[in-house]
Amino acid sequence: MANQDNKNNRRKPDNDKRNGDFIPKVKETRLKVGEPKELMDFLLEKMGGMKRNSIKSLLAHRQILVNGQITTKYNHELKKGDVVAVSSERGTTELFHPKVKIIFEDPYLIVVEKREGILTVKTDNGNELTVFSILKNHVQKSSKTNRIYTVHRLDRETSGVLVFAKNLQVKQALQDYWHTDVKKRIYTAVVEGKMDKKEDTIVSWLTENAKSLKIHSSSVDNGGQQAVTHYKVIKSNDDYSLLQIELETGRKNQIRVHMQSIEHPIVGDKKYGAKTNPIGRVALHARILEFYHPVTRKVVKFETPVPRNFLHLFH
Repeated sequence: MANQDNKNNRRKPDNDKRNGDFIPKVKETRLKVGEPKELMDFLLEKMGGMKRNSIKSLLAHRQILVNGQITTKYNHELKKGDVVAVSSERGTTELFHPKVKIIFEDPYLIVVEKREGILTVKTDNGNELTVFSILKNHVQKSSKTNRIYTVHRLDRETSGVLVFAKNLQVKQALQDYWHTDVKKRIYTAVVEGKMDKKEDTIVSWLTENAKSLKIHSSSVDNGGQQAVTHYKVIKSNDDYSLLQIELETGRKNQIRVHMQSIEHPIVGDKKYGAKTNPIGRVALHARILEFYHPVTRKVVKFETPVPRNFLHLFH
């Protein structure tokens, strides 16, 4: 496939960082679970006489991980074979915000579900609220030395899975090998009209207009960035089609431009040709992100549900 050739030819950083050895490891005490048990009972048994209140303090400071993910629940049900880790570093407090929900956190990453209507990071010198600023303020409640680093972005009106790094080395490792270490990037979209093809692949070359900042698609190689998008129709009616979209490349505005190029713009996306806006937003959601963890090198997968208002268009 064309994009696989691009991957093979893409210049890799001189220092291969994919084994994660270059990233400072957080010190942990790791304990394997031998039989089903509540987390509190397990820790009381294994932590050498530690008191219940001390364990609750570790949980409150997000220093307990089960199978690599932070947990704060003392009654978490452990299964045989689970691995419980007690971290030497305090994690962040819990986050309660209407635009951002943490769906995974460990000592190296924070993965969130972003709502529509908020930028990932600021684009100018303004003080507009962004996912980055929310997370930065959040992690610094635990310690002023905590940092957050942007790994990738979603457009303001796109919702879904976003990954942030907790240190610069993790950020660089993820970005250096994003195109090879990401296994799946799957979106859900509602587009205008009924699709002629139940599934297809769109290949084009994208260029950006320097004045309008609008992306343009060409079916022939015009020196732009090659973009490859696979789509499949999940549901449709006379007015709309619900699509599952998988990215083979990840160019700016790629899905939005490609849907416009086949005359089925994304609902609510006026910039790229939409004539309708029945749900008051651009109907694009980053549903699944699967990649190799930059430190553990295990495959991690994060999935969020399809927004309900997308589905309401097909009732």
